Amino acid sequence: MNRLELTGRARTHVVETSGPTCTLHMHAVTPFEGLRRAARAAGIDLRAASSFRDFDRQLAIWNGKYSGTRALLDAAGQPLDPAVLSPEERLDAILRWSALPGASRHHWGTDVDLIDANAIAPGRAVQLIAAEYAPGGPFAPLLEWLCERAPRFGFFRPYRGEWSGPQAEPWHWSFAPLAEGARRKLTPAVLEEVLATAPILGKEVLLTRLDELHARYVAAIDWP
Repeated sequence: MNRLELTGRARTHVVETSGPTCTLHMHAVTPFEGLRRAARAAGIDLRAASSFRDFDRQLAIWNGKYSGTRALLDAAGQPLDPAVLSPEERLDAILRWSALPGASRHHWGTDVDLIDANAIAPGRAVQLIAAEYAPGGPFAPLLEWLCERAPRFGFFRPYRGEWSGPQAEPWHWSFAPLAEGARRKLTPAVLEEVLATAPILGKEVLLTRLDELHARYVAAIDWP
């Protein structure tokens, strides 16, 4: 991946699949379709609630959370009031659940948020919260199946909450053969080049802490 692809500013590395639609790195499509076929044989309708996400989309999420127009949550998933937080506290609160624009693993087309469409009750909206994947939740069987079978197709959970800076995300799966190379290429210098000219809220504090935040929220993952 080149720098534009790495930071979500280009789509030249991704393609759209059909049935259902999913946007992935061109070399992740075949493994993902294999995983989907295996899931289908097990009675699971495996779908990506989120796949490739570009820089502008990630920037909108970030700025919404920083400004308070999007929900900002603490480590337990409870709402926070951005107005009473310092800029440093806002950054840390956002990064618990959302990536920096330019640093999202979804930029690479290697990462997907997975659900089982067969497990969704009629009229119920998917929230992508831990309770949905916990014992008794609608996606608990999906998580158990993925933990057993997904590694055979090259997928792993980068955010299990063991070493990763972000909170545990049982829905988030990554195609290791491509994602690891991208993670190594995404240095603080690459990020600084992108963020220095971006209309991102909290930029002044963000740039002064970039090395620290990169080490904690980008470089630190839970290994396969």
